[in-house]
Amino acid sequence: MVAFAAASKSLKNPKFQSSISPLFRFQSARTLLVQSVSESVKLQKLADSDSGIWEVNLERPSSKNAIGRDMLRGLRHTLESVNRDQTAKVLMISSSVPKERKTMSPSEVRDFVNSLRSTFSYLEALCIPTIAVIEGAALGGGLELALSCDLRICGENALLGLPETGLAIIPGAGGTQRLPRLVGKSTAKELIFTGRIVGGKDALSMGLVNHCVLAGEAHLKALETARLINQKGPVAIRMAKRAIDGGMEVDSGLVLEEECYEQIMHTKDRLEGLAAFAEKRKPNYIGR
Repeated sequence: MVAFAAASKSLKNPKFQSSISPLFRFQSARTLLVQSVSESVKLQKLADSDSGIWEVNLERPSSKNAIGRDMLRGLRHTLESVNRDQTAKVLMISSSVPKERKTMSPSEVRDFVNSLRSTFSYLEALCIPTIAVIEGAALGGGLELALSCDLRICGENALLGLPETGLAIIPGAGGTQRLPRLVGKSTAKELIFTGRIVGGKDALSMGLVNHCVLAGEAHLKALETARLINQKGPVAIRMAKRAIDGGMEVDSGLVLEEECYEQIMHTKDRLEGLAAFAEKRKPNYIGR
């Protein structure tokens, strides 16, 4: 029912491989460091020029990638590790997560959904930018995971929706709150009330995703975006995210913006940015 297709599969797609230069393929294989957090949660840290870009893959093929309790615990543990590590600058999320609730009792479902909601809220609150990579279907909990990220990038063959009302339930992991903030209240109500599933291009037109690219190329576009973010001042990026997210929740958003700007004023990165601009060179930011 719910799927958020693993971008790692797109790397093996012949069509996808043919669209990448041999140099890019060599660099990707050479610079990727893989750390297994658990059997179902894989944390990848890119190295060399891409150092600072991390990727989490949720993989559980034996159970059709059902997002069970073990995977959820692994995801939370992974996000906590990312949040503690000052070298992490951008996080990409790739997954395939159907529901695993039909065998649960009502109390177990309640506990599970609460844990799901809490984990997605933790993901949303990470101090670094997060990018959801969507290939295939992102339905129900899969879309709610993507909505918890800062940016969403999908392939044109992607399918996105919150079909829970067809099962006589509602999106319970943040979908009723995050979707209207992206696409507007009226559109969100129509999507949730009807359970309508939209394609990648329609998702782009309504503002549900930031980019819709050719099928199989969402991971590449996400990596390009992550690289652009990774080149910017780390403190500035964190403060920008804090100012945007916090300002959306209060009336005095400009006051928060001022506070965040003040945090940047005395950093070495700000002086490096000014010097690099004056000297017409690429800045070397250190995150302080």
